[in-house]
Amino acid sequence: MTRHWRLGALPLSALVLGALLAGCAPLESRDGYRVDHGHPSSAHDSRVRQLILHYTHEDEATSLSILTGPRVSSHYLLPVPARQGEHRVYQLVDESRRAWHAGASHWRGQSGLNATSIGIEIVNDGPELDAATLSRRLADKDAEPPRWAPYPDAQVETLIALLRDIVERHDIAPENILGHADIAPERKVDPGPAFPWKRLHEAGIGAWPDADEVAHYRRRFATRPPDLTTFQQALAEWGYALPPSGRLDERTRAVLRAFQMHFRPADYRGRPDIESAARLWALLAKYRPEALARLESQEQAAELSR
Repeated sequence: MTRHWRLGALPLSALVLGALLAGCAPLESRDGYRVDHGHPSSAHDSRVRQLILHYTHEDEATSLSILTGPRVSSHYLLPVPARQGEHRVYQLVDESRRAWHAGASHWRGQSGLNATSIGIEIVNDGPELDAATLSRRLADKDAEPPRWAPYPDAQVETLIALLRDIVERHDIAPENILGHADIAPERKVDPGPAFPWKRLHEAGIGAWPDADEVAHYRRRFATRPPDLTTFQQALAEWGYALPPSGRLDERTRAVLRAFQMHFRPADYRGRPDIESAARLWALLAKYRPEALARLESQEQAAELSR
């Protein structure tokens, strides 16, 4: 049976009662043995390392049918609110269990992210095109970009509340709050360029570059932009699985497109440019200074060898 999760739904009396019962009855009877819960260790942390956001490309009823079926699932599903003030969220899989939402995925040297992530599906129509047409349109660097369905304000407000709760409980780093496109850029594009990543950051959730740092790198790259190999290395340092080939191949374009949909949604054609480079370097400076230092050290070594 599908569970409904409501913000602030658990009364204080229930929490107090639970605490009292836990203190009085540390023994749990199981089949053939008893478990003593009276000596909990403090040496542990959450297994959850990433939050992965998706759009459903289906309506609420169809999304529920698919996500409660035998092939794919997510921990949460956010419907479009039916009325003002409604903050309903479906919880489909317990956070302690692995949901099947990420598929073949990679981030920061780790693969198979179903094991370490919480997946959130958002009811949203996505692009106006079917998957095959969208793939062809995105592969054509000169094609007109498709239209994408917006995310209603009320839905985003509920998402922010849910994300705050999850991030606080699992201590998830801002740079590990990701879209499906970030972890599988050659297969996926959700949650798409209409998703309000900057608004989430302004609410204290997720990564976003500082404007002053972006301006700094924009000026720096205006006369000497990074070469493609260095750009690929920077994308890999941020977290993408991208070898530094020095070629603008389909894999590189897919990774660039995913990065741009997340951090530069005004232009996501998968082309390396100064604006994308400035935002990427600003993100590294803010969240991964050790990675930026490593990258700049490699650049200096390359300069000396020329």
